[in-house]
Amino acid sequence: MNTVIQTPEAPAPIGPYNQAILAGNTLYVSGQVALDGAGKMLNESLESEVHQVMQNLRAILTKAGMGFADVVKCSIFLQDFNDFARVNELYGGYFTSNFPARETVQVSRLPKDARLEISCIAVKN
Repeated sequence: MNTVIQTPEAPAPIGPYNQAILAGNTLYVSGQVALDGAGKMLNESLESEVHQVMQNLRAILTKAGMGFADVVKCSIFLQDFNDFARVNELYGGYFTSNFPARETVQVSRLPKDARLEISCIAVKN
């Protein structure tokens, strides 16, 4: 049985998908861009985008009874790979140990013309 995870602290989906799906003890979180819970794009800087994306992920994980320590995999999509070092530094501040597996790729365009999008998979043991 799959459970839809939805929180007003993260942006509502802008298409036919959910914020996250809990399948057993595994949470699949949809890609997050820097939209806040009210749907406002917080893109004043790369730093503000990274922090908003990570706050969105945190809100969804929390709603599912999980946290960053439960994340086993992240996918990062960057509009400009020149941002990799700074994104990596900011992203790394949200994980304290047992870093998740990850890939980072450059894409030509993201929803709402975001600079980055991050999705994750978490497992509650």
